[in-house]
Amino acid sequence: MRVMAQVAMVMNLDKCIGCHTCSVTCKQAWTNRQGTEYVWFNNVETLPGQGYPRRWEDQEKWKGGWERTRSGKLRLRAGGRLAKLGKIFANPDLPEIDDYYQPWTYEYKNLTEAPAGDDMPTARPVSQVTGEPIDKIEWGPNWDDNLGGAPENAPKDPIVEKIRDEVGEKIRFEFEQSFMFYLPRVCEHCLNPACVSSCPSGAMYKREEDGIVLVDQDQCRGWRMCVSGCPYKKVYFNHQTGKAEKCTFCFPRIEVGMPTVCAETCVGRMRYIGVMLYDADKVAEAAAVEDEHDLYPSQVECFLDPDDPAVIAAARASGITDEWLRAARNSPVYDLIATYQVALPLHPEYRTMPMVWYVPPLSPVVEAVAATGSDGEDAGNLFGAIDALRIPVEYLAAILTAGDTQPVEAVLRRMAAMRAYMRRVNLGEEKDESIARAVGLSGREMEDMFRLLAIAKIEDRFVIPTAARADAEALADSHPLDAPSGAAGPDAGCPVGAAAEPRVMLNLSTTRRSS
Repeated sequence: MRVMAQVAMVMNLDKCIGCHTCSVTCKQAWTNRQGTEYVWFNNVETLPGQGYPRRWEDQEKWKGGWERTRSGKLRLRAGGRLAKLGKIFANPDLPEIDDYYQPWTYEYKNLTEAPAGDDMPTARPVSQVTGEPIDKIEWGPNWDDNLGGAPENAPKDPIVEKIRDEVGEKIRFEFEQSFMFYLPRVCEHCLNPACVSSCPSGAMYKREEDGIVLVDQDQCRGWRMCVSGCPYKKVYFNHQTGKAEKCTFCFPRIEVGMPTVCAETCVGRMRYIGVMLYDADKVAEAAAVEDEHDLYPSQVECFLDPDDPAVIAAARASGITDEWLRAARNSPVYDLIATYQVALPLHPEYRTMPMVWYVPPLSPVVEAVAATGSDGEDAGNLFGAIDALRIPVEYLAAILTAGDTQPVEAVLRRMAAMRAYMRRVNLGEEKDESIARAVGLSGREMEDMFRLLAIAKIEDRFVIPTAARADAEALADSHPLDAPSGAAGPDAGCPVGAAAEPRVMLNLSTTRRSS
């Protein structure tokens, strides 16, 4: 057993209101520079929809992630070293700018500097890439927002196309018969990242101490194989610098115990950050299981119980500190994934072992039951209504469990049971342990799950070990923040875009640490 630690995230889709605050704050912190106008490390998609970039889930086209060979081994879907060498100067599997969107601004001077007269001045849209006027804006970073243009665009969702024959009339895009929910997305910081293996120059790497996947800007040569290799399309090419960029999981903040910008500014308080311990020796085997339906449970089996004395001893032998072990024991992410088993991975069939997981949405079920005149909070009514959810379980399963509906139904039943159980508690009625037992939990576990999902405070949602606080304080004493400009930044090896963070934090990670 080789114990390693990973900083991971869980998002509760039941609480996402689609406000895009996370996207805007991330954009301002990391991608507000030239060359990144079209880049959104964090974006919120409305599903069903084509997403960003357009149809990113269509791996038959983009060839991202891994595939299992007949011999039971994994290989990159985009091909091995020889295949990459053959197309290193002309990669055909890249999304074009129109697949993302043509970033634009407006000719505001036409409005502010127009002379007085009878003509009405206009501000034409202008491309931020070419500087040329855009005749017609036809796509944007969130064109599908709130099912905008759904009758035309939503049927092109790759998941809808995939399951249309299976679910038939359950998916319709007519007024009052459609469904939608929000899916916030960041880099998955996978245990088995295809982007790292795709990079010919070795610029992509996964940090040993916390599992965050980063790009070495000095090493990057702009081959863009990482863009093709990432099935989630969360690696981007900066056309000004000629380098790859991606979500950094706000590592300067994580290193001093602070949550990511997207998590801290989330209006719905639906993001959780914590530490997961896992057995690195099991990752390759778990990612290569034959049946795609086994990928989710096989990844769960890689995670280790932080309260197990054998795990604690092995973790200490691997160099994991007691502070990280305490964080792992108090991790809300571990509770949601392993203890209560209500969080699921995004597209495990890509075999990258993602580490940003999701609690599937249940919200419409109560209203749907109440609309029939029945008690919308009764456990029996809720359990029976799950099969009739407006959001088809098959659609959720195609996104979160490689098409296996059983784990999704189990999660939805636990969420419904929690609502019914806590309703009795909040009304002062006698606790009904049978509701909790029906979904494999105790009443105490049900109440703890409710506190975590519904009313958890910030210290409960974000349990992050201060990986380098002592070093930061030492550096603060020796390198005050009013040091001459240029003392830190891209020239010192920092990722592009990190200059907004204090220099002390930046200096902690300028040296690449390899595994």
